[in-house]
Formats: sequence, C-alpha cells, structure tokens
Amino acid sequence: MVAPELDGARPSTLQGPPRDPTRIVRRLGLTASLLMAVGALGSGALPVPNPLSGLRILGLPARNATIAIAVTYTGIILMVFCWLWVGKMLRNNGAVAPAPTPMQLARTAITWMIPLAVAPPMFSRDVYSYLAQSAILARGLDPYVLGPAAALGIDDPLVRSIPTIWRDTPAPYGPLFLLMGRGITALSGDNVVLGIFLHRVLALCGIAAIIWALPRLARRCGLDGGLALWLGAANPLVLFHLVSGIHNESLMIGFLLAGMEIGLRAKPRLLDPALLGGAALIVCASLVKLPALLALGFLGLEWARRQGGGLRHIVSVGAVLAAVTAVLYIPISVGTGVGIGWAKTLDTPSLIRSWMSVSTDLGMIGGQVGVLGGIGDHTDAVLDVTRGIGLALAAVLCVILLLRTLRGRLDPVTGMAAGLGAVVIFGPVAHPWYFLWAVIPLAATQGLPQYRRWLLGASAVLALVVPPTGADFNFRAYQLQVAVLAGVVLMIIVLIVQRRRLTGQTGVDIDALPGRGPDQ
Repeated sequence: MVAPELDGARPSTLQGPPRDPTRIVRRLGLTASLLMAVGALGSGALPVPNPLSGLRILGLPARNATIAIAVTYTGIILMVFCWLWVGKMLRNNGAVAPAPTPMQLARTAITWMIPLAVAPPMFSRDVYSYLAQSAILARGLDPYVLGPAAALGIDDPLVRSIPTIWRDTPAPYGPLFLLMGRGITALSGDNVVLGIFLHRVLALCGIAAIIWALPRLARRCGLDGGLALWLGAANPLVLFHLVSGIHNESLMIGFLLAGMEIGLRAKPRLLDPALLGGAALIVCASLVKLPALLALGFLGLEWARRQGGGLRHIVSVGAVLAAVTAVLYIPISVGTGVGIGWAKTLDTPSLIRSWMSVSTDLGMIGGQVGVLGGIGDHTDAVLDVTRGIGLALAAVLCVILLLRTLRGRLDPVTGMAAGLGAVVIFGPVAHPWYFLWAVIPLAATQGLPQYRRWLLGASAVLALVVPPTGADFNFRAYQLQVAVLAGVVLMIIVLIVQRRRLTGQTGVDIDALPGRGPDQ
C-alpha cells in the first residue's frame, strides 16, 4: 500500500554519469592514428627489402605510394587538429571538470598511441642505424670507429635500410644506449622487423618515465599536472617522433625528467639518496645523448641554493656530482669495450646541413654571399665559424641560466629547459625531435602560462615539416605535393562532416571547437 503523500509523486529522474568531453575528440584522434598506421604500410620508413611486398592486403599501400602518403598526411593534420582542440578545452582551468580530467586525458593519449605503436616506423630511418650499430658492438667491433657498411658489409640485412649518408659514419650515441641495443640484438639477431619493435618497446619505456615525472614536476612548480602532461607527453612531436619514429630521445628525456624529479626531493644532507639517485639518472640520460649532462648543473646549483648558495656548498655538491658521473661513465664505457671513443663522434650528425639550425643557416647564407661576390665557394669554412659562434653563444646562455638558478631567480626545471633549447637552436644541427629536449620540460615550468601559445604553435608546425617516409623526395617532388594537397582536402571533408554532426550539441568540447562559439 502506497502512502497518500506519495500518491501521484513523479519518480525521481536518475542522472547518468557526467559527459566525457574527450569522447568525440578521442574517437576523431583515433581515426587519425588509424589513418597514419594504414598509410605507414606504404609511406613509412619501411625496411629494405620491404617484408610486405607481395602480400595482397598489407602490401597494397606500398603499391600506391602517393595514395598512402595522402592518407598518412590526412591523419597527421587531423591528429594535430585534435591535439589543439583538447588544448583549447584546457586553456581556462586546466584538467579540471567540466574540462577533461587527467584520467580522461591519459585514456585519450594512450588510445592515440596504440595504432602508431604497432605500425611501421615513420618520419625517420634512424632505428635502422640503431640496429646496425648495436650489432657492430655485439660482434666485438668498435661502433665509434667503424660505420655499419665497413663493419657489417653493404649487403648485411641490418645495413640495407640505412640511408646512404649514414652507412659509413660511426655511432654518435652514448655507450649505455648501445649496451641496451646489444641486448636487443641478442634477441632479434638479423630480424629487422623484430628489432624495430623491440626498440619501440624501449622507446615506450622512456615515454612511461616522461609520463611519470612530468605531472610531478608541474605540481612542484605550482602548475596543473594534467595540462603539463597533455602539452608535453601527448604532444604530436612525441607521438610522431618518439612513438612512431622510435628516436632515443624518449630514453634521454625519460631519464632526465625522472632524475630531476627525484633529485629535487633531496634533503639538506649532501649524500642524500634522492640527490645521488637523481644525479645517477641524469648521468644515464647523458650516456644516451651527452647534452643531457647539462641538467646536472641545474640540479646541483639548486641544491646549493637551498643550503645558502655559498662557495662551499657549490664545491661540495660539484664534487659529489662529479663522483657520481665518474662512477657511471667509467664502468659503462669500459664495459662496452670502446672506452671514451664515443666522445670523438659527437659531431657526426652535423654532416648534414639542417635548415632548422640558426648557425647552419647563417653559414649557408655566408657561403652563398661569397659565391655571388665572386670570391669562391667557402661554405664549409664559413659553417665552421658560424657553428662555433653558435655553440659559444649557447654556452654563454647556459652559464647565465645557471647563475640565475643559483640566485633563485629561475627554477631549475625552467633553466634546464631553456638551456637545452639554446643548445638545440644555436647548435650545428636541429631536427623536430631535438626540440623535445626543451618542449617537454617546458610544459612543466612556471613559464608555461606565458609561453603556452608559442609552445602550441611551434609544436603544431614542427609536427608537419617531416615527411612520413623519413627521406627526401628528390626526383619525385610532385608526389609529395599532390599527396599533401589530397590529405588537406580529405581532412577538410572530415571536419565539415564532424561539424554538422555536432550541430545542436553543447559542452566544453563543442565550445572549444575552432570557429564555433558557445551559442552556436
């Protein structure tokens, strides 16, 4: 029997779970990632010979390269668009409801990564050099003296896929990375495909370290951890060049950020385990790529500043950090059997003339001025001068940043990011993935609100400048132009359809859609 006061009462409306603002953009980004993964079967940095050749379905994109590149570029542009869309949702209050929460952002980023993690590599062929250089070490030869062709032979399966310019150059990477690569060689042998995916697993481990450290560093700087994670770890440069391109920057930056986060937890005690452990991780980062060692200076001076910033504190922490460096450098270098030979090959990447390097651009301009002026082609000599000046300028800027950190005018994470950025910008060679040395840590710094637009714009542009093949288009430039144009048209069609589907809907994601206001 129902009580009279309840007669005629309306049943309470059950409210469902709150709307997920990332649902639409996550699916759209997944579509972009799948387009890239399928396109990579024909437009990626595929092994030579291509193991997909002759297969009816999987080999089809390789037989239609222009279409494959168009499909890939559709995915690339759409992925950048989706990343910017989510960033716009976070612009007011960060990763706080009704904007996407950190858990929703993590789910979205992982969803986008999965297709790229199982697809062929794109944007670079460096992974083939990693395989060959590690095999050289595994066979008891010195990868810092011999190039892959000289050590393994031009017809070796691990050499065929390496671009010609790098077949006769020694390894420019640190001994720790080659030791890891030697372990991969022990598992994969001459199986190039297996070696690629094992290196990708290694790269994903580095990305996992970035994901662990970045939000913690952001909270240390008083910033929203979810926003830092989105701008840093979910950046298209990370998806394209660390997940898909398998660059060892993932390990370098992962060690670097984890070491900085752990080291900044150190108490006043000089031999504090946090300081020693953090320093050891940063040294490991430098044993992948040497410029990471710069972060050790910012960690040490920050510890000295907390103790008063006196000369005694600087000298004592400097001695401890130097000892940590020696303890790791000596056994790892000796353990590879190559000593410090890797220090002599650090200039190997400068064999190419990168248009993204300011010092290289100035050298090229100076050389051409000499040609036009009738004094001959002295481009190489001018490059030596401008690159030397660029490195000197980067060193001066790093010293200034270190001093500002010691005086407390700059936090160590911002100083580290700016210093590594100076090394990239004024160094002799720069690639889009090099800028991640600065972009990822910068996402966790106090300077983020001021430079957020610059970070978003620069990341979006840099994500588009490298073709997915990881090679040039000499003698077939028309192919790239047609493919890019087709990709842009396809993306516009996708966006038009998506906008029509959103008509009449409301939400933070709808309001953030470019070209759409909250009342539209």
